[in-house]
Amino acid sequence: MCGRPKGRGLPDDAQILALYALTDGPLHGYAIDELTGERLGPGSLYGALARLEAKGLSEALDGDGRQRPVRITEQGCAVLERELRAMARVADAGLRRLGVRPA
Repeated sequence: MCGRPKGRGLPDDAQILALYALTDGPLHGYAIDELTGERLGPGSLYGALARLEAKGLSEALDGDGRQRPVRITEQGCAVLERELRAMARVADAGLRRLGVRPA
């Protein structure tokens, strides 16, 4: 389904949140902010979206100004999956160290 990612830069938290939100389908920035439940400042959110687009992990669709919807690309799917799997491994290891059984 998703192809190999281009580029080497690891996404930051704002980029991961945006990619996650885009798995629901194309969204504009304000909808991404609402869906993630995290209040990102406009600079953080739109900066993250610009970096994702520059890396080929998302692409803007036709629209007006900041209301342009954005969608995740196949490369974005691959990067998101890789990052979520890494987060899951870290979370499982951390829970084991705390003596909590991972879900």
